Amino acid sequence: MAKIAIFYGSTSGVTEEIATALRDKLGEDLCDLYSMEEDFDEYSQLLEYDYLLLGCSTWGAGEVQNDWRDPLFEMELDKPDFSGKTIALFGPGDYVSHGMHFVGALGVMYDIFTKLGATVVGAVSTDDYTFEHSTAIRDGLFVGLPLDEINESEKTDERLNRWIEILRPHFPIEDRVLAGTSA
Repeated sequence: MAKIAIFYGSTSGVTEEIATALRDKLGEDLCDLYSMEEDFDEYSQLLEYDYLLLGCSTWGAGEVQNDWRDPLFEMELDKPDFSGKTIALFGPGDYVSHGMHFVGALGVMYDIFTKLGATVVGAVSTDDYTFEHSTAIRDGLFVGLPLDEINESEKTDERLNRWIEILRPHFPIEDRVLAGTSA
């Protein structure tokens, strides 16, 4: 069975917690977990996998987390071919303090990876979210999974489970029963 790589950048530990929760739900046997700060050397590591879950928080006015900046810049310059790669994006945001730029980093990553040929899946309805503006919306949907661990942490587990169901037809998880749920 093909493995899924989860790459995440985390400054305060929130994205790392989400990435670890995803790995735990899907199973350690199916997912390899990589910190962009500690485990990442070059973007060719991303190309070793056909299935990628990429986690990034939003900083400033919709910018990607620091650990993603250089790799994304290098990819924009070198234009590696991500054709045949299936990517899903996730990231924490804070709709109270950063409601004007809510999970904007997901939009940045979406634009870069789709230009490089990747198929980005896992779009999520905006209906269950409170925010003022987001550059991570395409065709009325978030391009990935937003999670607000500061203001709506009680919704995280349910949102993760719903998102995994959205990913199920696109990732090698078809027959998996999620850890922590009943069959």
